[in-house]
Order: sequence, then C-alpha cells, then structure tokens
Amino acid sequence: MVGAILTQNVAWRNVEQAILNLKKANLLEFPEMYQAEEKELAELIVPTRYYNTKARKLKGLVNYLIDHYQGNLAEFLCQPMDKLRSELLQLWGLGPETVDSILLYAANQPIFVVDAYTRRIFHRLGIFPEKISYTEMQQFFMQNLPVRVSLFNEYHALIVALGHQICWNRSPKCKTCPLQESQSCPFSVDREI
Repeated sequence: MVGAILTQNVAWRNVEQAILNLKKANLLEFPEMYQAEEKELAELIVPTRYYNTKARKLKGLVNYLIDHYQGNLAEFLCQPMDKLRSELLQLWGLGPETVDSILLYAANQPIFVVDAYTRRIFHRLGIFPEKISYTEMQQFFMQNLPVRVSLFNEYHALIVALGHQICWNRSPKCKTCPLQESQSCPFSVDREI
C-alpha cells in the first residue's frame, strides 16, 4: 500500500529507495508510521518527488487504518471490493489508479489498473481515443478479459514493462517493439523506423 502511494509520478527505483529508508528508520509498519511526524516521513521519502504531499497521503491512510480498524490491515483489506474502493477513494490524495493498485496488489481483488502506460499504448494501438476516462478504459478491460486477479496482475505488469522499456512517451523504440512485427500498431507503422 505504501508503494502504491509513493510510485505516483516517479520511477519504481526511487520508490524502492524510499521504502528502504522507511525500513531502516523502522517506520514501514503502520503503528510506527502512525506515531511518526509527517515531516519525518517526508524526509525519508525524498527520492519519490512530491515527498511532502506523499507524506501527507501516507499519514492520512495510516491514520484512517488506526482510527477505524485499530490498525488491523487484514480486516480492512478483506472487505468487499466496492466497499473498500469507496473507502479508499474518500481519503485525501488517493485517486482511482492508486486505489485500484492497492485493491489489486494488496487486497488481491480482481480489478484492472489503468495507468499512463495503459493509456499511451492502447491509444497508439488505435484501440482508444486520446481522451478517454479512467472508468471507460477500465470497464473495457473488465468486460473483455476473464476477471481474475492473476491475469490482471500479469497484464498490468506486461503493460508496465512495455511502456517502461519500449513504448516511451518521447522517442519510442518501435524497432524493438513486439507488436511492430505484426504491424498491429498503427503508431509504429506510421513512423519511419
């Protein structure tokens, strides 16, 4: 859950460093994080950018868990998905992508996570227009894929890998894209490669 908040707008390697900093300071567990000052958390998560805002988000989540669930993470995460999603979306600074990442990866709930890579790749494939809502895109995947946690997890991981390694925002490496050979990507076909 901590990683889902810290990864907003930053590379995962930065998140790993911040998590290591929290662990070394013995502040990765919720009871200890609850006792910590927001400023102390911010100093430890500097590698993630926007660290003051992210520290506030972490404190909001931790305070909610302690105040409403006595810190019982298992009780919190085992709720029905719609109820848990609604609760998380009420917390300051947590949007659909972060909440759905928590649902998929921490609560093992079958929900498809839409991120910037998903938007970029599927727009370039010509499947979605450039402007489409998070909900519309998510519903497309939820209605057209078998609803399984393991599948959504793997699908998202593959999208992230493709977006991170090949389908860059600027100067994508279309020559090495696995979709280039089948010419199923209009973006790649339209570019001189």
